[in-house]
Amino acid sequence: MKDQVLLKKHLVDLLNASNAHATFEQAIKKFPAELRGKTPEGAEHSAWELLEHLRIAQWDILEFIRDPKHKSPDFPSGYWPRVAEAPSASAWDNSVQGFRKDLNDLTYLVTDDATNLFAKIPHGDGQTILREVLLVADHNAYHVGQFILVRRLLGAWE
Repeated sequence: MKDQVLLKKHLVDLLNASNAHATFEQAIKKFPAELRGKTPEGAEHSAWELLEHLRIAQWDILEFIRDPKHKSPDFPSGYWPRVAEAPSASAWDNSVQGFRKDLNDLTYLVTDDATNLFAKIPHGDGQTILREVLLVADHNAYHVGQFILVRRLLGAWE
């Protein structure tokens, strides 16, 4: 039990802290609105595409953990927005808030005393909550790094 408490603390840090890399909050801070839909030369995606992809993938994994009836989007098309630019400033803000909410919910799930990180997810095919949380942390770190690269290429990283 003591080991799982320590593991949960490490997972929360992995999801939220800037130990070895920048956080989501650092990556999106003061991002110029006029550059959010630009795909710089040498990059595959715009910041909007990366933001939405982060939100959708994290949401999908969280819902897979929580809801036995959850249906994942089509892969890969359902995990990416159809356009490079956010349809509005509020769409950007809603995506940021959605990512934050789901990250908070995932963090709560990890820290909940009732959560057994090693238990198999009943409706899965062998996945555990630990595996899914590690998947989110790894995926988020990768795409936050891409997000920062896009900012650098656009000259918008401090």
